[in-house]
Amino acid sequence: MEAALTQIRDQQQQTWDTFSPGWRKWDAWTMDFLRPMGTKIIEALHIQPTDQVLDIATGTGEPGLSIARLASQGSVVGLDLSVGMLAVAHDNAAQQGLANYAAVAGDACALPFLDQRFDAVSCRMGFMFFPDMLLAAQEMHRVLKPGGRLATCVWAAPAHNPWIATMMASMSPHLALPAPAPLAPGMFRCAQPGMLAGLLETAGFSGVHAEEVQSTVEFDGPEHYWQNMLEIAAPVVAAMSQADEATRAAIKATLFRKLEPLLVAGKLSLPFGSLVLTGEKG
Repeated sequence: MEAALTQIRDQQQQTWDTFSPGWRKWDAWTMDFLRPMGTKIIEALHIQPTDQVLDIATGTGEPGLSIARLASQGSVVGLDLSVGMLAVAHDNAAQQGLANYAAVAGDACALPFLDQRFDAVSCRMGFMFFPDMLLAAQEMHRVLKPGGRLATCVWAAPAHNPWIATMMASMSPHLALPAPAPLAPGMFRCAQPGMLAGLLETAGFSGVHAEEVQSTVEFDGPEHYWQNMLEIAAPVVAAMSQADEATRAAIKATLFRKLEPLLVAGKLSLPFGSLVLTGEKG
């Protein structure tokens, strides 16, 4: 990879290692939140008991851990840049008694596996952070066996994701939030319809299909939402690092005013939307 892309990869690794304690704390909540996309990925892969599966950007282990239960006579490799996140995945596998799941450190743009090694590849919420998305897709294609299946997902547009957009809108009057550089790694990098599908086709995948998954995520009120955003939402944490105490208080007040009308019996439900894409290696 070019030096600039290597720098992006290293920054991503440092970022997710920094976030790993927060993700461990919020793991059960986060896995419930992301389960609809994980379920769609698993359904699309048609996992067989003897399958060998690669779960890229495995984070704290899902959907790889769920896949490992289905591939009971096969194995799952969960790959991630972040050693801190992989430590959580390893602990989760041990707690669930999944001896056929292995957490491995590695780069999606330079997969440390032989050609045609896997029957299926899953990748939940990873593509938008890869330094070179086409190279990552080509690597996934390379390590799949002929007829092998890929299922991945990314966030849909901000308008479909009030769960994070509400916080970002509350910060913008109080902080200078620069517009992201075109195609720079970030949550909504792959949100444009057709963008990731075209990239997968360019990498050699056939039968590429995209589907939007919409649901809601629940918080135990505004304070629960605030703490969640400050501890695991990467763009929020990055932006709030600029804020002094007075600015943080002003942002919190703005946020709570936005959330107040949305409360039902003290609970807060916010919509989210993602794009799930599937394809095959011919």
